[in-house]
Amino acid sequence: MPDTRRVEREIRQCQVDDDAKVNVQTVNDNLLHLKGYLNGPEDTPYAGGQFVVDIQLPNDYPFQPPKMKFDTRVYHPNISSQTGAICLDILKDQWSPVLTLKTVLISLQSLLCDPVPNDPQDAEVARHYMSDRAGFDQTARQWTQIYATGGGNGEANGGKVPEPPKIPPEEIGLDPNAIARICEMGFDRKLVALALKNSNGNEERAIEE
Repeated sequence: MPDTRRVEREIRQCQVDDDAKVNVQTVNDNLLHLKGYLNGPEDTPYAGGQFVVDIQLPNDYPFQPPKMKFDTRVYHPNISSQTGAICLDILKDQWSPVLTLKTVLISLQSLLCDPVPNDPQDAEVARHYMSDRAGFDQTARQWTQIYATGGGNGEANGGKVPEPPKIPPEEIGLDPNAIARICEMGFDRKLVALALKNSNGNEERAIEE
């Protein structure tokens, strides 16, 4: 069993700190099974939402990291849009016993502010983020409205979640606006994307060649 006094202390730290915008509660008074709650950061597509995180503490906590996943569906490169699994280093090989439930939940808030698309949990969402940031932000806001607000749980819009557009492999990592501008000159979209990749972003030279 983990150090129950430490777990109880960590729960209280979250509950008494209103500024942190995070909270933790036990599930059926079980100190090994908790629910974390965090507010979506302002000035992000997740603003206005409250996100629920399932927390399972191992028997040797805090010497091993807690197992966490989002119960609330989140559209984010480092969170599985299907299972809620999280890609965060401090939940794996960078865990330290000095970390607490509060610091991990705050780190999750920071992850919502600053995705790491080059180390994704959800590759399709990461491709959307890198290829069409405005479209990504719109979808993330829609998911927040559907799943993380008062009328959430998939009730809004008939429970239908907007899916990300399918991005052709040759366009991944390219600026869709740059592609569109050159296509307006009469060039084939696929050839434009391949030329841009080969030119390392030099649009004019790529087309001339």
